[in-house]
Amino acid sequence: KMGSFHIVNKLVLELDNNERAWIFHGDVFDVTMQHSKWLAKLGAIGYDSLIIINSLANWISERVFKKGKISFSQKVKNSVKSAIKFINSFEETAADIGISNNYQYVLCGHIHQPEMRRIDQSHGSIMYLNSGDWIENLTALEYHKGQWKIFRFSEAERIDMLKGEEEDIDEMNIKQLFSQMVSEFNLKSS
Repeated sequence: KMGSFHIVNKLVLELDNNERAWIFHGDVFDVTMQHSKWLAKLGAIGYDSLIIINSLANWISERVFKKGKISFSQKVKNSVKSAIKFINSFEETAADIGISNNYQYVLCGHIHQPEMRRIDQSHGSIMYLNSGDWIENLTALEYHKGQWKIFRFSEAERIDMLKGEEEDIDEMNIKQLFSQMVSEFNLKSS
């Protein structure tokens, strides 16, 4: 907690029509994260390394071969049977707990797979939503006028935005930039 800014593990959000959304990260269901910290750290290092290698491969693919982007980690996740089994188990577990607590939505992001689908079980149904991530998928969840959607940020928009930020940063020094960020944060939290 920092002033009016709070970071919480989970949140139940009251929505329109008396609907409730359970929002959480999702690592509470990950046995590796809970009981094998060293394995989780090793996996994180491997994943981060794969992202770096993937960035280099995409740079070469786009500039040298004039081809599109590829996602190594996506291919690895999709081709590994146990990963798919884990994802399905994760989604079912989240849905089961959400249904048991009479939530209409369960939102998480732990497995980084953007998803929006209804999960039906014998004791009820729930809308399962996964935000994806900002590294590979450039996705987030958005709730507007009573509707959920997966927001997809395009690579072209990202490149345009980064070019604009580089020009802005070049024009001001780091102290000015930090002061501006702090003042923007204070305005938003008031």
